[in-house]
Amino acid sequence: MIIGIPKEIKNNENRVGMTPMGVMQLVKQGHTVYVQQTAGENSGFSDAEYVAAGAQLLPSISDVYAKADMIVKVKEPIEPEYALIRQGQVVFTYFHFAADEELTHAMLKSGAVCIAYETVERADHSLPLLVPMSEVAGRMAVQEGATYLKKIHGGKGVLMGGVPGVKPAKVLILGGGRVGRNAAYMAAGMGADVTIADVSLDCLRHLDTILPANVKTLYASEAQIRKELPDVDLVIGSVLIPGDKTPHLITRDMLSLMQPGTVLVDVAIDQGGCFETSLPTTHSDPVYILDGIVHYAVANIPGAVSRTSTFALTNATQPYTVALADKGWKRACKEDSALLKGLNMALGKVTYEAVAHCYDLEFTPAEVMVV
Repeated sequence: MIIGIPKEIKNNENRVGMTPMGVMQLVKQGHTVYVQQTAGENSGFSDAEYVAAGAQLLPSISDVYAKADMIVKVKEPIEPEYALIRQGQVVFTYFHFAADEELTHAMLKSGAVCIAYETVERADHSLPLLVPMSEVAGRMAVQEGATYLKKIHGGKGVLMGGVPGVKPAKVLILGGGRVGRNAAYMAAGMGADVTIADVSLDCLRHLDTILPANVKTLYASEAQIRKELPDVDLVIGSVLIPGDKTPHLITRDMLSLMQPGTVLVDVAIDQGGCFETSLPTTHSDPVYILDGIVHYAVANIPGAVSRTSTFALTNATQPYTVALADKGWKRACKEDSALLKGLNMALGKVTYEAVAHCYDLEFTPAEVMVV
């Protein structure tokens, strides 16, 4: 198979779809890999490293799309890429269709085979290709929250760990999944007073046994969330419903419950956000203030630590990439139920039910497309 690795063009997206080591494995197995020139430079990988791994370089993104049977990248295609994607071409990346109707219709029109990292799901309901970036995003959410708690950035002027005689910052984390857990570890390590909330009692029991002593668990009812908000300093939203829009756990009226300078970090913004007032932001313009509350809603948080993120992502995606290249998308999905769940669209049909539901589109079971 011919695999293409384009340079990411989303705002400040510094990751790349594959490391040179990943390229080397595919080339050794007889596949051809084209990499766009300078695609890896913002993750610390030179063109020479890709060539040494067996890749062939191409000068432009259009060249890569034109030659490749399968595109492997990090973030969803954006408008300049839509016309480059063709019927039957496999695109393996994060899509988050439920948060982007324009992208959804563009990919349907293209007739591409869209396999979304974020919905590849094992029988135990784990999301192996979302995990590494969730780990990064959860830890970074706390770092970014600490930054914007500074008065110079519009925050309250609160230090996460406090000092002797002064209480630490109070942090509320909504969602006890991979993002929330990593955020809790990071915030606790900084000395904050941390509460993590979820609606699953089994999840809360597990968290209670593994998290540090300065992390408390809370059942995430609306009443309990409202009760926490008046004296919270930082709220991290980390709720995920695979492939579907995220529910709004903090509504516009709840902003009035918080003190000015409180910081909201919405890690769920890729799936629409779990704060009603969240709007996607970028690394170049990461925050805005609404009703005195600082909102951070960068849609590609791990892109800021691109080298760490690219290694972590390739480690997770590589077995699936190899399977798709070796077997073709139909056979690979047919033989791996986790990969089959990643199939969101194929040849102009929506094959992921939550996406079809979001936009009232006809749903075709993925199983039908791989026979």
